Amino acid sequence: MSVTLQEKLDKIKSPNLQSQQQYAIILKAVEETLGEASPTGYFSALLALLPKAITPQGVVNKDLATSVVYLLDVVTPYTPPALLRAKFTKIFELLALVLTYPEADAPLLRPSIGCFESILIAQDGTAWELSQTAIGPRRALAGLVYLAVDRRPKIRKRAQDAITKVLKNGPPSPSLDHPASDMCAETALRSLSDLAAQANQAKKHKKAGGAEHEPALIHALQLVKTVASASGGWPSKKIEDLCEVLLNISKSSNEYLTMAAFEVFEIIFEGMSNSVSSSKLPRLLEVISELRPSQNDSQLLPPWIAVISRGYDVSAQIEPEETFQKLPELFDMISGFLASSSHNIRVSASECLISFMANCIPNSVLLEPSVYDEKVLGKLAKGAIDLLSVKYQAAWMETFNVLGAMFDGLRWTSDPILAPVVKTIGELRGNESFTGKKEADEVIGTAIRAIGPESVLKILPLNLAKPKAGQPGRAWMLPILREYVSNTNLQHFKTEFIPLSETMFQRVLDHGDAEKTMDIKIFETLVLQIWALFPGYCDLPLDSTEAFDQGFAELLANLLYQLKIDLRSDICKGLQTLVESNKAIVALETEDDLVLQSRVSKAVAQKNLDHLSTFAPNMLAVLFNVYSETLPQYRAYILHCINAFLSIASPAELAKTFEVATKTLESSIAETSAQTPAEKQKQKEQKMPPASHTLMDLVITMSIYLPRESFATLFNIASVIIMKDDDPQLQKKSYKLIPRLAESELGRLALQERNSELQQLILSSASKATSPAKRDRLAAIAALVSFLPNDSLHFIPAILPEVVISCKEINERARTTAFDLLISMGDKIVAAAGSTIEISKVDHMPDDEAPKTASLDEYIMMVSAGLAGSTPHMISASVTALTRILYHFRESISTETFDGLLQTLDLFLTSNNREIVRSVLGAVKVCVISLPTEVMIPRLSTLIENLMKWNEVKPKPPFKSKIKHLIERMIRRYGVDVVNKNTPEKDRKLVAHIRKTKEQKKRRKAEGKASRGNDSDDEEETKRKGRFESEYDEAVYGSDDSSDDSGSDFEELGQKSRKDKKGGNTYIVEDEDEPLDLLDRKALANISTTKPLKQRTPGKKTKAKTDLDGKLLLGL
Repeated sequence: MSVTLQEKLDKIKSPNLQSQQQYAIILKAVEETLGEASPTGYFSALLALLPKAITPQGVVNKDLATSVVYLLDVVTPYTPPALLRAKFTKIFELLALVLTYPEADAPLLRPSIGCFESILIAQDGTAWELSQTAIGPRRALAGLVYLAVDRRPKIRKRAQDAITKVLKNGPPSPSLDHPASDMCAETALRSLSDLAAQANQAKKHKKAGGAEHEPALIHALQLVKTVASASGGWPSKKIEDLCEVLLNISKSSNEYLTMAAFEVFEIIFEGMSNSVSSSKLPRLLEVISELRPSQNDSQLLPPWIAVISRGYDVSAQIEPEETFQKLPELFDMISGFLASSSHNIRVSASECLISFMANCIPNSVLLEPSVYDEKVLGKLAKGAIDLLSVKYQAAWMETFNVLGAMFDGLRWTSDPILAPVVKTIGELRGNESFTGKKEADEVIGTAIRAIGPESVLKILPLNLAKPKAGQPGRAWMLPILREYVSNTNLQHFKTEFIPLSETMFQRVLDHGDAEKTMDIKIFETLVLQIWALFPGYCDLPLDSTEAFDQGFAELLANLLYQLKIDLRSDICKGLQTLVESNKAIVALETEDDLVLQSRVSKAVAQKNLDHLSTFAPNMLAVLFNVYSETLPQYRAYILHCINAFLSIASPAELAKTFEVATKTLESSIAETSAQTPAEKQKQKEQKMPPASHTLMDLVITMSIYLPRESFATLFNIASVIIMKDDDPQLQKKSYKLIPRLAESELGRLALQERNSELQQLILSSASKATSPAKRDRLAAIAALVSFLPNDSLHFIPAILPEVVISCKEINERARTTAFDLLISMGDKIVAAAGSTIEISKVDHMPDDEAPKTASLDEYIMMVSAGLAGSTPHMISASVTALTRILYHFRESISTETFDGLLQTLDLFLTSNNREIVRSVLGAVKVCVISLPTEVMIPRLSTLIENLMKWNEVKPKPPFKSKIKHLIERMIRRYGVDVVNKNTPEKDRKLVAHIRKTKEQKKRRKAEGKASRGNDSDDEEETKRKGRFESEYDEAVYGSDDSSDDSGSDFEELGQKSRKDKKGGNTYIVEDEDEPLDLLDRKALANISTTKPLKQRTPGKKTKAKTDLDGKLLLGL
């Protein structure tokens, strides 16, 4: 939203800086003389005041001139254009004196430039027709152009911005360019040419002052960029001269100059990418082509090639068909540079050709090529084949990159025109002495991706099953096929690779159970490599409906059951990819782009999914059986595959499958409950989980795809299992159901509808919750809280005690989840601010308890209730929970709440219980770091006094290092004087010690930095930044003192201890004859923290050490 004039003036009237006071005084004086406060009135009054500061003799009152011109700059954009045109001569004569004033500084020049900008934008076409020598807009603009290369950056930047706005806001005209754009371009180009010539002359004579011209040259380039980016781009008549100068500058050894020159080209091309300015592009490309440098000019040729590359990239966006027709000619011209002896030229040429292939081939050529398009493609293919001749042998690595880009650019149209390339590179790759195998593999891989494995294998057959005499085997192609196969015909895998796999597998079976020979291991490896191709063939195949038939599905099912060679992983990944690749196409929200979608439209993808869904019931049955027979650590990929087929199964089939699974689950739970302890122990020894666990995994996976009718059964099962505390793992899985349902739209709707029912289930099952299930229970509560309606906020205080006490859980992930849940509940309360919390609905609360109003302060009061707990454990957990909430919501908590919390923390510091005090110390640290100083400083005296009392505990103070670190933090935040003032007299020696230690460290650090340089300091800073994952961790655990020996903050606040693990090494002392038995109770006596000396064997002589000359070395 634009700012009004009155808003700007109001801001000036209440200045923040002393230097702006003068502006406010002048403005008030002007307003006192005004009858009506309007832009015209302000402009007229200020213009009348300006001659008092600026006379024909020059600037007589600099301060007044600065203030008046500043206010004019504010007012002129709002002044009527007609008035600005009428007063142009008067303004020009006065402000021109400012521009030529030798003592004019930025505060005066910048608003003067702003005034010129506004009056020049207001000029009409007639005014712009005046010559540059007359008093008119051209002369004023020439002054701005002069300032645009000023050595002072702020003035230079303001002038460039003004030129840009003036040229972009020209008078109405049929011409694309501004009337003054030729003048600006000519002036800028002349300045650039002169400076470039001076710089070149200085370099030729090897003058030391040659570098002096480079800053001015960069400023001139910036001006050229400004003119080029404005209006309709750089004027057509000046393009040739500009290109010649820019190309000469771009070969400079100064990388900043080269980059600036390229930025100008980039701006010119960018300006021509729109339809209005595109008519200038052919002329520009023609000029650049005519400026082609010498064939072996290693300085100028690379930048010229880069400009050509960018130019035709823009041309392809504007005129794709015409640019494509020119491609063979361009390809031949640039590819000729690959024969250069200069590596830089070869690399530039290859990158340019790669750019052509990526940007200059329109989609219409790939989808529906005309006869003429096919001729162009044939010419390109001929050029590509020529690149493999001996002439370009030195550039074969660059050539391979270009050929790979050609396959990627031409896609499926590469077949058959680039078949000779595949054959030549394949033969090179098969030669043992060829050194570019890696690069050749990449080209063959891109060919496989572009034209498909079937076409490539016709040219380069594998020759594995029935090798022919004189033809090499190409097993090396299998890994390449695995990496690059996609979007091809699945039928080819069935006809080519399944028979090959069967042949190899039969040889393994024929060997029987005898010891495996090397040949058998090779055959097994080949089978595995063949089936590793299956996921690639399933990545958006072109013939899903034809190739994936009943026979193929049965074959895959049988292979999933066989265990001789484990192919389950690849088959499951392939089936998953088959479903998900088609789903990704259907999920696209844009119109069909058959090139982007690899020739598979949304309609075809949906047809593929419909076809695959007919196999879903049988495939799911097979996958369920395989899942139940697989050890838990190898099940993940099977579950992902199940998930994919569940997503396409029909609702009726899903309901039917779910019904079977739930009935089996119920009977399995009953069987497990009836088992004796001996039977349960026997099952554990078999390493396979009970059937109920497996079935529960499958039910959870199915849950997000189920129809609404099945949710009643689902929640009933969950409610039964959640109450079973005799099987913690099964209970843990049941809690996963709520977060899982939150992943789907239908599941979220079910959680909202059954929110009240689930609240009761969570509350009633609290006593049955087992320790292994704690983290998942908290995650389930978190998912439930996110869907909590405003009339059910009483659930938060009901569940809050369990969440708070979970902050002291042994399991780290459970503690972390508890902390996250505390914040989620706080966010929920804040979002529902003003709603009513029916406290009487909370268990153990009186029925007549008054309702509370939801607010952050009320939430903190709820958590604070735990401070009145009957056990130190509960009090400690409440302090820890409050600390986390305090830090997260510190900017929203009222000062009164802060004061109350600080008073409570102060009180608990006097407790004799160390568990409570340990948590309080962490809370105090967070307060010191994050709370406002005006809140903390009044409490420092009592806080420090109570802290120091713990340093007096005998025989050894338990929190000595923590308290020392807290005092250090206070000194860092509030200053040593404030802390010293609030410290008891007898304890001030600690403050003095900390101050002296800090000064010594600072002094040593400065000395070390001076001796080592700045590198090590930068490394240390980098390491320090990477130590913690969040600001809260930094606040609670961050310390410059490595002597902290407690580590309890981490245990209290749900984090792993971050102590430095680079402590002393531990050594085992053992006999040479008998190794140490670590199970022996006396083994601890043989563990040492100091490196044991090597025992000398009695009577064994040690050879004396000597140097190269044979002299004895003593004492080493």
